Amino acid sequence: MRIIVLDTETTGLEPKQGHRLIEVGALEMVNRRLTGKSFHEYVQPERDVPLEAQAVHGISEEFLQDKPLFAAIADDFLDFIRGAELVIHNAPFDLGFLDNELAIVGKAAGRSYPKIADICKITDSLKLARQKHPGQKNNLDALCRRYGINNAHRELHGALLDSEILTDVYLMMTGGQTDLLLAGDTAVAGADTAAAHNRQVQADVHSLVVVKATDAELAAHDAKLAQVAKASGDQCMWLTTTD
Repeated sequence: MRIIVLDTETTGLEPKQGHRLIEVGALEMVNRRLTGKSFHEYVQPERDVPLEAQAVHGISEEFLQDKPLFAAIADDFLDFIRGAELVIHNAPFDLGFLDNELAIVGKAAGRSYPKIADICKITDSLKLARQKHPGQKNNLDALCRRYGINNAHRELHGALLDSEILTDVYLMMTGGQTDLLLAGDTAVAGADTAAAHNRQVQADVHSLVVVKATDAELAAHDAKLAQVAKASGDQCMWLTTTD
C-alpha cells in the first residue's frame, strides 16, 4: 500500500487568475511507514510573488530566481507519484495548481500530460477531518492540537514541512495506535492473524528506544507528588505502594 503525502506552495489562490506553483513537497509511505523517499522542489513561477503570499510561506522572488521551471521537474514528479494514493489537505486546491502546471508544460512542448487524478487515487484529508470532526476547525494547526502533535517548529508554511505534519495527522486520523488488534479482535481474526500480529508487536517493542528520566526530572516529579499529597490530605494515589 503506497501512499504519498503531498503539499504545495503557490503565488496565490487561483490558477485562473494567473497564479503559479512555487514549491512541491511529498513523502512516501508503504504500509503506513515512511520509507525515507521524498520529492521536494522549488519552482520558478515566471511571475511575481505577492507580498501577502510571501507572508504565508516566506518564499521570495529573489529566492526563486535560480530555481527550475516546472517543465524541468514534471516527468520526475509524475514518476514519483504515479500509481500511489495521494493524501492532500484540501486536495482540490493543490490538484488545481498541479494540473495547471502540467497543462502549461504540455502546451509548450506539444504533448499531453495526464491529470493527477487519472494516475493516482486521491484522498482529501480535509474532507476526512470534516467527517470525523464536524463543525470544528480542521486546518493542520487545529488538527495538531486535537491529536497532540507538536508543530511548534512551524512558523511559516512550507510544502515539505507541511507534508511531514500532515503525515502525522493522517496516521492519527486513520487509526494511530488503534491499528493494533485488540485482544477481543484476535479470536475473530483467527489464530494465524493473531500470531502474525504478536510477532509484529514483539518486533516493534524490541526496536523501541528507552529514555530514562534524569535525576533532576525524578526530583521534580517527587516534589510535584508531594504538593498533590499535601493538597489532597495525603490522598495522592501515585504515592500509594502495594505489594
